Amino acid sequence: MTLRINQTAPDFTADTTQGKISFHDWIGDSWAVLFSHPKNFTPVCTTELGAMAGLDGEFKKRNVKVIGISVDPVESHSKWKQDIQTATGFEVGYPLIGDKDLKVAKLYDMLPDDAGESSEGRTPADNATVRSVYVIGPDKKIKLILTYPMTTGRNFDEILRTIDSIQLTAKHQVATPANWKQGEDVIITAAVSNEDAITRFGSFDTVLPYLRKTKQPQG
Repeated sequence: MTLRINQTAPDFTADTTQGKISFHDWIGDSWAVLFSHPKNFTPVCTTELGAMAGLDGEFKKRNVKVIGISVDPVESHSKWKQDIQTATGFEVGYPLIGDKDLKVAKLYDMLPDDAGESSEGRTPADNATVRSVYVIGPDKKIKLILTYPMTTGRNFDEILRTIDSIQLTAKHQVATPANWKQGEDVIITAAVSNEDAITRFGSFDTVLPYLRKTKQPQG
């Protein structure tokens, strides 16, 4: 199953460090970030889980729930959390999914169907493609997919930036330009006429006939 943006995120039930969940029910009316790891007790992932824990307040401000998944049992996750706190100073307060049978990794197109049915005996290199981030909306649709190599730690500030853009553009008929940050000018979409743009945004600058910029809408 190939996953694409605007497709419904596959639902599943799984054991986590905070008990059994049904994924869509767990998301509820929130946004969600599901981020995956090829194996516990790996150095880059250890820093990543700590970094995500350190941004807990930023995600909550945006009504975003965070959940991690690693191709290992839940019992192993609990031991790994201690290492994460030692290494980064942050306690992991979000749930970590145990995926020892590889079901969720396959469901989310991170491992092929012929990868087997157990995490036992598999190395991080075997699971190298389990390095994806999915941003999922309250409508349970996939809004963003990012996949990183094992040697490159993820930039969670960038993930927050993309969530800011996705949430803003879901509410207003605007898009965000390259390297956009919260509070900067945005692009008016082609669906909005010049007359409607004045009504909606007050004023705008025409850079090109198809590129109109305006102040970021509030609210």
